[in-house]
Amino acid sequence: MRNLTLAIEDEVLEAARRLALEHGTTLNQLVRDHLADLVARESRRRAAAERLKRAMREELVEVGPRTWTREDLYGR
Repeated sequence: MRNLTLAIEDEVLEAARRLALEHGTTLNQLVRDHLADLVARESRRRAAAERLKRAMREELVEVGPRTWTREDLYGR
């Protein structure tokens, strides 16, 4: 594990400290958890996008004919 130095506004820091205290954790753990969640969500998003691209490449997804016009979408 490595250390990280952040510059953060005083008000945000104090609010984050209170939040960590309310959750019975440390500010460090709160930040670690948030960053881990952020990375995991991005990883899932990329995996889903890749599955969709693969499905389209392998023609696993069938798209029917377009039955609408641009004017239909925008109510013109």
